[in-house]
Amino acid sequence: QVQLAESGGGLVQAGGSLRLSCAASGRTFSNYAMGWFRQAPGKEREFVAAISRGGGVTNYPASAEGRFTISRDNAKNTVYLQMNSLKPEDTAVYYCAAGTGGVASTNERAYDYWGQGTQVTVSS
Repeated sequence: QVQLAESGGGLVQAGGSLRLSCAASGRTFSNYAMGWFRQAPGKEREFVAAISRGGGVTNYPASAEGRFTISRDNAKNTVYLQMNSLKPEDTAVYYCAAGTGGVASTNERAYDYWGQGTQVTVSS
């Protein structure tokens, strides 16, 4: 089992930045690929970013490319999501997830463990 706890969400104006953190406990963090997903009210959960177990491979959808950066610190058992140039449409609950496959997958079914989520609200 892996327990995940997100932090760093909040209210920010459009154009601003936030850094989300996800602290993992339980099994060996470096064995897992990590991903970030988000879900806005009335919408399906969508992929935001992923990083391979070693950190050498990252993956982003077009909506996040160039604005969001995922990184991990395996010594601290933590994955980060740096979000810049935020837009109102980025408003959502953001979830981190851990996948035993180790690959930076865009598919939420590749992830076995999920955090409780942190709210990000971007005002216009």
